[in-house]
Amino acid sequence: MNKKIWDLYAPIYKTAMKADAKMYKVMYERIPKVIEGKEVLEIATGPGLLAKNVAYAAKKMIATDYSDGMIEQAKKGVNPDNLTFEVADATNLPYADDSFDVVLIANALHVMPNPRQALGEIDRVLRKDGILIAPNFIEHNESAVSRIWSGILKIAGVTFEHQWDADEYEKFLTDNGWSIKNKKVLKARISLDYVECVRKG
Repeated sequence: MNKKIWDLYAPIYKTAMKADAKMYKVMYERIPKVIEGKEVLEIATGPGLLAKNVAYAAKKMIATDYSDGMIEQAKKGVNPDNLTFEVADATNLPYADDSFDVVLIANALHVMPNPRQALGEIDRVLRKDGILIAPNFIEHNESAVSRIWSGILKIAGVTFEHQWDADEYEKFLTDNGWSIKNKKVLKARISLDYVECVRKG
């Protein structure tokens, strides 16, 4: 996907997501319980909506995005001392093997041409007993609202490389070496499948 699209979208992303406040509230309440006292990497942080609301629970959190514009927006305002924002490519992360206890990637795998490559990088940087938190949009055409919102995003240049339903998304994760330990579908303009995973075996 064109990086420039996300740079242009960055200043309005936070405002655009306000309609899904209830969905984010559920994640703001759940994720701190999972990352408490842990070293966390977030991929595709955008303007840092999740990171700014959950980092307080972590020992340390690095939140990344491949869009310079998104990271510029994320750095604005007062942020927790244990939170750092950095530009990084999900398919070629600049971190050593076994660096993090938790990796968080929200609403990004479906817009990546090669999400398997991102999962491979996540597997590499995650410690042995690490946790992958991977909430992702699903059912892009399940309702009139989701179809309209998907259409608006498409006009804006945001394309969906993969349009999974919940079963298809979870199968994608399990087929690529992950075991789902917790999941919940959250209703929003486009529904979101909130999943927590560990490695199989």
